[in-house]
Amino acid sequence: MDPDLPASPVRLEPWAASDFGLLRAMNAPELMEHLGGPETEEALVTRHRRYVDLSADTTGAGRMFRIVLLPEEVAVGGIGFWKKEWRGETVYETGWAVLPGFQGRGAATAATRAVAEHAGAEGTYRFLHAFPGTDNGPSNAVCRKAGFELLGEEPFEYPPGRPMRCNDWRLELRAVV
Repeated sequence: MDPDLPASPVRLEPWAASDFGLLRAMNAPELMEHLGGPETEEALVTRHRRYVDLSADTTGAGRMFRIVLLPEEVAVGGIGFWKKEWRGETVYETGWAVLPGFQGRGAATAATRAVAEHAGAEGTYRFLHAFPGTDNGPSNAVCRKAGFELLGEEPFEYPPGRPMRCNDWRLELRAVV
């Protein structure tokens, strides 16, 4: 850790079976508006299972974390990284959510920097991408503040069947290891 940088306002902890309540809170309409709206309870159960499995993965497929705000020691959201095929190569993709009452305090940016360190430490893929909607100002700002390079706009479907425009942000992981 660089002694000239301020201490991170967050700590990342592996996503656990006990984090289902946090996932349910992250399913709030204001957090899901850029992703097609809140998911059903059934979809949340499936997503939670995927997060728990990813958190325990040891094959380099990625990781999921809860974001713990410091010094309060309270879980305020989630972030992770996972394998994705993109433009003919395998990369990591990242995504995050911070609960509304804790936004604007630097938690998402600090968590994104921390997750990039975790992804880089895997030593598996060269790049970490983020794909926030072009109309999602706060998430695009997180990418910029975390040091990602904007490559341009891309058409996406998320959830499947719902077209949207996303910005493709890329961070070279070898630079953060």
